[in-house]
Amino acid sequence: MTQQPDQRDEELLAVPVAALHPSLEALLMVADQPLDATVLAAATGYPAEEVVEALHALAAEYAEQARGFELRNVASGWRYYTREEYAAVVEAFVLEGQQARLTQAALETLAVVAYKQPVSRARVSAIRGVNVDGVMRTLLTRGLVEEAGRDGEHGATLYRTTGYFLERIGVQSLDELPELAPYLPDMDDLDDELSEMLAGPTAPPAAAQAGEPS
Repeated sequence: MTQQPDQRDEELLAVPVAALHPSLEALLMVADQPLDATVLAAATGYPAEEVVEALHALAAEYAEQARGFELRNVASGWRYYTREEYAAVVEAFVLEGQQARLTQAALETLAVVAYKQPVSRARVSAIRGVNVDGVMRTLLTRGLVEEAGRDGEHGATLYRTTGYFLERIGVQSLDELPELAPYLPDMDDLDDELSEMLAGPTAPPAAAQAGEPS
């Protein structure tokens, strides 16, 4: 006969019986990718079947309470997602501040991408002399740059400017950009020009989609 959780020696469990649900919530909250039941079982010390039962119970609880998020079992595991009914709220939050002027660091990074594309983050960082990970995330969020495949030699993700970038600065193609590439990374003139071009009120056409991971 299979023993129930309260019949087992709790010292053998990674977390006590009463804490299984919140423990699963904590693990899923910090994960940056879906987690399958086997991984969650190993982390909590519970059999996989009991973990699956607990996950289904949590999902049902969130649905019954109409929470702003839901717990889904996707192909590669369990993960939190925003609920579709609140897509408008998520979209407004993501787009908030899109009309703000870009910082000096963002302008310089955008200029490097524009003239050196397709280019990796490491290459942009080398040209600017600073880490650009945070700035690149900002440019991606604002729809000004996008992924453009991978470097065949190193496998690094490459980036390029978007059609929205061309729209914002008022040109039809990259060929119309000022001839400043030979002067990189001395880009003060380009920074000023891009700052003026990108200061308009237009918001990017792409919006946050419901169901994106929280």
